[in-house]
Amino acid sequence: MVEALRQGASQRAVAREFRVSLLTVQRWAARAGDLPLDEVDWSDRPAGPHQAPKRTIQEIEDMVLRIRQELRKESDLGEYGGQAIRGELEARQVDPVPAVSTIYRILERRGALDGQRRPRRRPPPRGWYLPDVAAGRAELDQFDFIEDLRIQGGPLVDVLTVVSLHGGLVGAWPRAGFSAQNVVECLVEHWRAFGAPTYAQFDNDTRFQGPHQHPGAIGRVIRLCLGLGIVPVFVPVAEQGFQAAIEGYNGLWQAKVWARFHHQSLEALRDRSARYVAAHHHRTRARREGAPARHPFPEPWTLNLQAPLHGRIIFVRRTSAQGKVTLLGSEFTVADTWPNRLVRCEVALDDGVLRFYALRRREPTEQPLLSQVRYELPKRRFRV
Repeated sequence: MVEALRQGASQRAVAREFRVSLLTVQRWAARAGDLPLDEVDWSDRPAGPHQAPKRTIQEIEDMVLRIRQELRKESDLGEYGGQAIRGELEARQVDPVPAVSTIYRILERRGALDGQRRPRRRPPPRGWYLPDVAAGRAELDQFDFIEDLRIQGGPLVDVLTVVSLHGGLVGAWPRAGFSAQNVVECLVEHWRAFGAPTYAQFDNDTRFQGPHQHPGAIGRVIRLCLGLGIVPVFVPVAEQGFQAAIEGYNGLWQAKVWARFHHQSLEALRDRSARYVAAHHHRTRARREGAPARHPFPEPWTLNLQAPLHGRIIFVRRTSAQGKVTLLGSEFTVADTWPNRLVRCEVALDDGVLRFYALRRREPTEQPLLSQVRYELPKRRFRV
């Protein structure tokens, strides 16, 4: 465009030829001036001012960097952060004195900060430690307890809660104390009404897992799951993320049911909870339409606590410094090359094998088999 202008063409003719506005032709002509074309800066520039109107002037920015270096070498306290720099600027009667946050922005902009920002990585998918759950091919129900809620003038109340990972199907059963048998009754009620999932997840509470003092002890809840073809999964409480869905629902239930109303009795609490759960089911019904299918509850069916155990039991554990894990009352060596790391321990009851798979949140799809050992549950009669 500039070359055409210098050859005698009018600005409007050049604008029509290059299909740009007249203002564009005038702007580039002004940029070129009388300079040779190969000496003109043709790079694009933002339309705004070259410097933000409220940005700290260059002299103060340079002074902030000099003071930081001086304090780093000479300060008796050894402090050279934003607050220390601001104090030194005040002592030198600099006007205006930038705020501490401004000083940190100056240091960051000039690349003078020592610390490294923590890298933010994408979280693993829901249920990442179970490949078919993470892929959306299987549903998982998470169970937990809310404990020791006090009704005024009444008993301490425990609440058994459940939420399905993909479908958002929830439940809550307030009761004055829970036994393992009570838990089984609630699970059967829930699964009769809505169907059974592929996996049911619990923490290590004895009401879920069974007594811990006897090696290989299998409680009622595990026997219920195995009898229905559901894989019970046990996760450690101290590990973050595994119980995130149920913990979120626990907080929601306490905020919307327990803390929102004054409950005169346990029956009133149950009624209010049932109304909330029904409303929650109505609101999330569209989410369940896209969730993995649940299995129909078998009819007729009765729980046989003495029946032989078939299927799988899964434990998520973290290895010790020696690469060992403890589960079902026994200690097992996983791999000395995998210390203080997460593993998925699968008890294959039909094969008599205990398999250990490596788990890494950073690479959730890579779960190689670390080792396997022969393992069979002790042959003992269940004490009813």
